[in-house]
Amino acid sequence: MSAEDTRTRLLEGALRTLVEQGIAKTSARSVAAAAGVNQALVFYHFGSVDELLSAACRYGAEQRVARHRERLRAVSSLSELLAFGRVMHEEERAAGHVAVLGQLLAGAQTHPRLGPATAAGLDLWIEEVERVLRRVLAGGPLDGLVDPAGLARAVAASFVGMELYEGVDPAGAGAALDALEHLGGLLAALDELGPVTRRAVRFALRRQSDSS
Repeated sequence: MSAEDTRTRLLEGALRTLVEQGIAKTSARSVAAAAGVNQALVFYHFGSVDELLSAACRYGAEQRVARHRERLRAVSSLSELLAFGRVMHEEERAAGHVAVLGQLLAGAQTHPRLGPATAAGLDLWIEEVERVLRRVLAGGPLDGLVDPAGLARAVAASFVGMELYEGVDPAGAGAALDALEHLGGLLAALDELGPVTRRAVRFALRRQSDSS
């Protein structure tokens, strides 16, 4: 087995251990057992369990973003983005990645190195969402009135929150997703307005923005 194969097995073993056993039981021994390698290799390749988990966080995010990138690039409206977010949420939950995120966020409270790594993993999602937002907002009623970078973080934070919220209140999380999709439908309706009405909407929104 090559060194790269061993690293990959350890990264995947760490993610699997987080899902199946939680961060409290994630150790060099449990990860090595999940990966099918000697636990000394954890320290040989990563130096510590925290460093392994940090690397696994980014590795997992890269894998998931890559899986959804083409579909994100096909999104042509804000309503499509929100609808896709719901589908992606279901896929991520079924694959166990929502559980991984929850464990990493919880672990970041007591494992300082996990905080920056978790944020870096989330940034990969935020970058993709921001690209979509810049594209779908261009030329629309909200163009120039909404900061795509800030909105991308708000969207990502909303979905992270709902993923965790779903663990305690599935119906409430579903209602929140419904509300976001409804909001997307309202924004899509703005795009269908005539030019005069759209200018009036932009003027009202800009005036509101300037007064806040």
